[in-house]
Amino acid sequence: MPGATLRHFLSEEQWTFAPHERAVMPGSPASPAHPARRRAVYIAVATLVGLTGGLGNAMISVNTAQLQGSLGLDPYQIAWLPTVYVMTNTSANMLLIKFRQQYGLRPFALIFLGLYVLATFAHLFVNDFGSAVMVRAVSGIAGASLSTLCLYYFMQAFPAKWRLKGLVVGIGIPQCAIPMARLFSPDLLAMSQWRALYLFELGLAIISFAAVALVRLPPSERQPAFEKLDFVTFGLFAGSVALVAAVLGQGRIVWWTQAPWIGWSLVAAIPMFIGALAIEHHRARPLINTRWLGSADIVRFAVVTIMARIVLSEQTYAAVGLLTTLGQTNDQFHTLFVIILIASIAGVAASAITLNVEKLTHPIMLAIGIVAIAAYTDSHSTSLTRAPELYVSQALIAFSATFFLGPALLFGMTRALKEGSGHIITFIALFGIVNSLGGLGGAALLGTYQTIQEKAHSSAIVQTIDITDPMVAARIGAGGQAVGRVIGDPALRQAEGGALLSQVATREANVLAYNDVFRLIAILSALTTAYLAFLLARRNWRARRAALIEVPT
Repeated sequence: MPGATLRHFLSEEQWTFAPHERAVMPGSPASPAHPARRRAVYIAVATLVGLTGGLGNAMISVNTAQLQGSLGLDPYQIAWLPTVYVMTNTSANMLLIKFRQQYGLRPFALIFLGLYVLATFAHLFVNDFGSAVMVRAVSGIAGASLSTLCLYYFMQAFPAKWRLKGLVVGIGIPQCAIPMARLFSPDLLAMSQWRALYLFELGLAIISFAAVALVRLPPSERQPAFEKLDFVTFGLFAGSVALVAAVLGQGRIVWWTQAPWIGWSLVAAIPMFIGALAIEHHRARPLINTRWLGSADIVRFAVVTIMARIVLSEQTYAAVGLLTTLGQTNDQFHTLFVIILIASIAGVAASAITLNVEKLTHPIMLAIGIVAIAAYTDSHSTSLTRAPELYVSQALIAFSATFFLGPALLFGMTRALKEGSGHIITFIALFGIVNSLGGLGGAALLGTYQTIQEKAHSSAIVQTIDITDPMVAARIGAGGQAVGRVIGDPALRQAEGGALLSQVATREANVLAYNDVFRLIAILSALTTAYLAFLLARRNWRARRAALIEVPT
């Protein structure tokens, strides 16, 4: 009896659809017309599951310093928590798509949400480093399923003619999770340290599970999907991606040339990835279509999207890093992240409203161009810069981050659908790699560049300091006088004054290094924008040339 009840709970309802309402591909829901009240419910559930998928990892990513102390971890260990999320999230959708196709949409939703709830609940009782990593790994898989559900619920909430706009909103909503996490997660940490974060994550997971269980999506069509070679390919592909993610997430912390495991990971990842592609290249029904993946359009899409994710790391790494170096805390960040959240929502809305399937390159180019201008503005920061000076530039970058993502997704998806529904898995795998690893790689690149530049600027500044210079001697003396009430020994006061001067030099070197990072982002953004402009100009020229050739003489 319990088994029958469980099967009924997981089974999909039987609906009858008109031909135009049938699902585009197996595993996705049908598209019937819904009354206004049901559309409103779909919007609420979509927003809930989208934010649940994004907030779980965002609250960890933005609070690593605080969690490090409360969980008793070192910097190397705490960095594994956001890294392992990417390791499982990046490639999970490859198998999840086939799971939906073979077993249906409802079992997919409830099983993976249920695993997420159980893992988060268990971590409250087993709270060592291993359990924290396990929760983040399961969270990565659940995050992939929640992102998919967010897309499907939003697409059901829009009329048929606006379905693609619903997809744009669905991909953009989870991106608002990071500024939201910045706003309220410090208060959660102040309540009961790390437990409050995980209790909040557990609460969101339970509510999402209940909402998805109660508010059903239209049933999907099913068909046999799994083949034995799928698991071989997935094991090689997911393993190689996970190793690269580990390298990108940990490289700048353990330093690239100091940890032997980084080299061995790359040595293992490359043949695993090549092996996966070699298997797929000769299959009749490949999990990854290598021939389509190597086409010029898709290669250009991958390059541009990776560059976009790198330059958009300006906000999550460079701007916050600069303000933190200058002594700003979460209290001073509050207004900044309210503005960023509003700008992110505005980017989602603007992207959906202005969506034009025939001109998907234009919004991507506009978004990256805006980042170039904003990053160049930030590159003039000084040690007196505070959060209010960055309100406008960071609002522009937040707007760009959510404005570009929907058109980028549709650009690849429309080309995949033109080739047939079998190409969707290939595109999802590609999009997961360029989006997730692009963001992780962006932080790794910018963090490494900032560290190198800081050392260079520190060396240059120290070389200009001469203790025989009257101005330097006066600065050291002033520093010593500042601690004169607690240190009576003149020699110790002199040494403390020198230490304070050294701290100032380090701070100034960091500010200069962050300015270099901003300039690098501006250059990369400008080059990417110019490349997209070139592609548009070439396409228009070819179209005009073809039109002239076709005109009869």
